[in-house]
Amino acid sequence: MAAKVSPLAGKTVDPNNLVNVPRLVTAYFAGKPDPKVASERVAFGTSGHRGSSFNNAFNEEHILAVSQAVCDHRRGAGITGPLFIGIDTHALAEPALVSALEVFAANGVDVVIDQHGGYTPTPVISHAILTHNRGRDSGLADGVVVTPSHNPPEDGGFKYNPPNGGPADTDVTSVIEKAANALLEAGLKGVKRIPYARACKADNVHRRDYVTPYVEDLRNVVDMEAIRASGVKLGIDPLGGAAVHYWHPIIERYGIDAKVVSDAVDPTFRFMTVDWDGKVRMDCSSPYAMARLIGMRDDFDVAFANDTDADRHGVVTRSSGLMNPNHYLAVAISYLFANRPEWGANAAIGKTAVSSAMIDRVAAKIGRKVVETPVGFKWFVDGLIGGGFGFAGEESAGASFLRRDGSVWTTDKDGVILGLLAAEITANSKADPGAIYQQLTSELGAPFYARIDAPASAAQKALFKTLTADKLGIRELAGEPVTATLTNAPGNNQPIGGVKVTTANGWFAARPSGTEDVYKIYAESFVGAEHLTRIQQEAQAALSAMFAAG
Repeated sequence: MAAKVSPLAGKTVDPNNLVNVPRLVTAYFAGKPDPKVASERVAFGTSGHRGSSFNNAFNEEHILAVSQAVCDHRRGAGITGPLFIGIDTHALAEPALVSALEVFAANGVDVVIDQHGGYTPTPVISHAILTHNRGRDSGLADGVVVTPSHNPPEDGGFKYNPPNGGPADTDVTSVIEKAANALLEAGLKGVKRIPYARACKADNVHRRDYVTPYVEDLRNVVDMEAIRASGVKLGIDPLGGAAVHYWHPIIERYGIDAKVVSDAVDPTFRFMTVDWDGKVRMDCSSPYAMARLIGMRDDFDVAFANDTDADRHGVVTRSSGLMNPNHYLAVAISYLFANRPEWGANAAIGKTAVSSAMIDRVAAKIGRKVVETPVGFKWFVDGLIGGGFGFAGEESAGASFLRRDGSVWTTDKDGVILGLLAAEITANSKADPGAIYQQLTSELGAPFYARIDAPASAAQKALFKTLTADKLGIRELAGEPVTATLTNAPGNNQPIGGVKVTTANGWFAARPSGTEDVYKIYAESFVGAEHLTRIQQEAQAALSAMFAAG
């Protein structure tokens, strides 16, 4: 069953529904999580530990415990270089930074924070880590970003990036999570901590200009001169996020014709239009959250936005409005591999199992290999570092790509360069990415893609772990013979956490939600909308039969 769209979707948030920031911050310090309650324990998902202080899922004790666990991990792993820390604009980011600094300073970690106490996007931290570590085999840096990404204003988040600059793998996060929960259970005994005022003055806490090195280096990954020389007119919406103080320096440094449509920062995010379910989310791939910029589409040659930690992108064009993330990924891949002559001849394309098969068709056209992985950007890190991936992206509007010389740029998602790439494409192609996508579909076929959620109990969700092709028993899908039933990603043979069934002209993938009593069905058809609906219906029927059989 598809989720019901709220009548509030796409409308400016009602002032009566704004988060109460004083209460939220008070709950951060006053709330005491119970480690015996599963929802109040530290839990690292694909993007770190997330939650709200209102339900004791993101409180001071969590951050003190996680920060100490990070310190202990660093010692065990022999990481002795600086720890770069960035925060976004969520209300809980600054309190969590205070807690983290108290622990990091007490543990003697060389911590680096923004020189002006400002906000730092996720890709800037990845860039700083990789820049510091280039050519080193000791004194390696790592980092932390305090962000729940595009989540609602009442949420907080804390994620760790190891010396490879990308999202930490489960072999690291599981150790940190286990150690943090042990500290919670012990009443924080074992946490080293000094008062914040002392931490700020400590010799091992350093302030740094994060903005200039990143801005100056952008010309080595995007053709900024082509953007400037073309005079292409750009609209940029930071959605009140961490990139807000980066765009004006970028505009001034490169002399591009761009307008930041809003530089407002407000932890209630009162300037947002609400998402599909009536909640406030800074999701730049949602047409409801992006209503403001979509309404300005005719004012610019191309426009783009980022989520709160700027690791995601949303591209708005005159020709087609807000682009589906899958569509833009296909355009970006087609353009980049034709306009980056210094990239290796064997540089491949990294995509997730639930991304559009349009990417595969583009790759076949340009003669590049596709490496299909489970969901999670961590699967792309090694390929980006070694140049094995020229481009890596997810259907959820997160991607990165190599520098123009074929070396690594970031190993975490970078929404800033994906936005600027849309400008470069428009400048050099004399057509916006939306129009280029239409050209691709006229040649390669037009896909119909959708994701829906269906109810599933905890027991039913657990059945996904035991799925096999025989147990699912699908031999034909929407009138076509099944060509593959996958429980492991073909690119790296890692479990996809569910199942994917493919035919010549369509596919579906199903995965259980990690936070809700639903499972997600991703589906795509190159035949038409009715064929897509049939794929979805047959997928649900097969999965329901599996649930009934137990």
